[in-house]
Amino acid sequence: MSGQVPPPLQRFVAEKVVLLQTRKRDGSWVDTPVNIAVQGQRAFFRTPGLASKNKRLRNFPEVQFCPSTWRGKPTGPPVRAAARRLSGEESAAAGRLISRKYPLLQRILVPLTHRLMRTETVHYQLTDVRELPD
Repeated sequence: MSGQVPPPLQRFVAEKVVLLQTRKRDGSWVDTPVNIAVQGQRAFFRTPGLASKNKRLRNFPEVQFCPSTWRGKPTGPPVRAAARRLSGEESAAAGRLISRKYPLLQRILVPLTHRLMRTETVHYQLTDVRELPD
């Protein structure tokens, strides 16, 4: 998980929250604020296994995301990317990266919440990040 951060992803390195947009079967987009961590040419986020976005990502892995407030209000232009569910060591490495960036929230509170919900924690990688055409 190393390498130089590509230009479309550079502005997300310091971002705490992005508005992730996933596509439904009818073609409409569903907005969800998520924490993001960037390393090299990829960005990572986590979600509970019971979240509906997992099904949407399985059906349509292309996503859009943009910087946002904690409440999900966009604060910048979106980019497009491909999402891939991680497993094994890749998932563990993504989890460590996210936990380092958000020590209280993602290292303690989110895993506790997922345990209380009795669901697994799922990690995704965002790759092939590119600007949207005007």
